Amino acid sequence: MTRVKRGKIKHKKREKILKQTKGFHFGRQRKKKLAKEALIRSLRNAFVGRKLKKRDFRRLWQVKINALSRKFELSYSKFIDLLKKENIKLNRKILAEIAQDKPEIFEKIIKEIKK
Repeated sequence: MTRVKRGKIKHKKREKILKQTKGFHFGRQRKKKLAKEALIRSLRNAFVGRKLKKRDFRRLWQVKINALSRKFELSYSKFIDLLKKENIKLNRKILAEIAQDKPEIFEKIIKEIKK
């Protein structure tokens, strides 16, 4: 049986891992075993972070909407309920942007749903 040399493939695998760990500190950047462990952990944390980001932004939008709707004597939950009953389909992200940048338009929305 002929001899199989794996040097090129092994080297490519190592370089791929080390390329992904660029910017890590100490041995986690240079040593294959430490780099691989750090990479697995960082990818897992990135996945979790993407989910948490959505949660955090939704919470921020709710706070912004609530802050302005309270000026017009409406709680956040009542405001959202009235929007659904009036069949006004604006998502929280857009409502938060309107509340922050154009409060006069937000006031018109509230007058429309209070009728």
